[in-house]
Amino acid sequence: MGFNLKHRIIGAGLGGIAALGADRWLAPAARGAGVILTFHHVRPAPADAFSPNGLLEITPEHLDLTLRLVRGAGFDIVALDDVPARLAERRSRPFAVLTFDDGYRDNVEHAKPVLERHGAPWTLFVTTDYAAGQGRLWWIELEEVVRRRDRLAFGEGSSRRDMAAGTALEKSAAFAAAYAALRAGPEEELRATIGRWCDEAGIDREALVRRLCLGWDDLLALAGAPGLTIGAHTLTHPMLAKHDEDVARREIVEARGAIERRLGVPVRHLSYPVGDPTSAGPREFRLAREAGYATAVTTRPGHLFPEHAGLLTALPRVSVNGLHQSAGAVRALLSGVPFLLWNRGRRVNAG
Repeated sequence: MGFNLKHRIIGAGLGGIAALGADRWLAPAARGAGVILTFHHVRPAPADAFSPNGLLEITPEHLDLTLRLVRGAGFDIVALDDVPARLAERRSRPFAVLTFDDGYRDNVEHAKPVLERHGAPWTLFVTTDYAAGQGRLWWIELEEVVRRRDRLAFGEGSSRRDMAAGTALEKSAAFAAAYAALRAGPEEELRATIGRWCDEAGIDREALVRRLCLGWDDLLALAGAPGLTIGAHTLTHPMLAKHDEDVARREIVEARGAIERRLGVPVRHLSYPVGDPTSAGPREFRLAREAGYATAVTTRPGHLFPEHAGLLTALPRVSVNGLHQSAGAVRALLSGVPFLLWNRGRRVNAG
């Protein structure tokens, strides 16, 4: 299924749930004990018609709306530290947790003032390479490559594609096709291919990281701020399940130690990079548990149920998607109805 078509279908589904009022009358059956919300970028809306990573960014105004709707729906906004006890206690009031992946500068510039205004605790998951001003934001690199090119060729043999990338529409199609093809293969090949394209286009990959991500000094100034929990997002942001166990263990264990040494704060929580079943599965859940994390979060979509009390390193989250910035979409996500359908009625998806 094409990238744009998939998100149009998701948008139509969220809109349909709101239009039918299903977010109200199905919520008692669908809503869990709580929900962990996922955010990435929070910044003003881009003016560029070509914004293929737009699903990963929302405006400060939409963050404000989301927090108002969360509280309006009767959710307590709690710290990630509180999740194990909340699941074990089986309270009647639902709870919401706010998590931000990767450690972007705009989380401090644009999200933090909104969070403080609402008195909302939040968790920032840090990738240590990005904090050091290095590493690979390969999905952003790919966006920059396509922005600078008129054509994009990739693949081998019968799978080879040579796509026009002149207009914003063509660029979006080329990005989506290249992204899907590269994601399906080994991560080493993905990084090598996009790295080569960056070199050919004169794109400084580390400059992208330094421009977009908080450095160690920024994080040190932030550490200990009221309401903030800092968690680990590995050393290099790999799709862990695509690597051998020693690599995955090192990424999970050493990131925690590096952050604790540099920032002087305890690190009790982990976010798996990418976080879908092709990137984090039972092996990674075990490694996080063995490493002593109190919780670890995926991007598998779903609410939290009491059953998750025994699966604290395999917790689902709900992405606040930048392509669907509306009150109806947020209400649908908080109702749990989309995930009742997505997970075919199952409360737990940790296989």
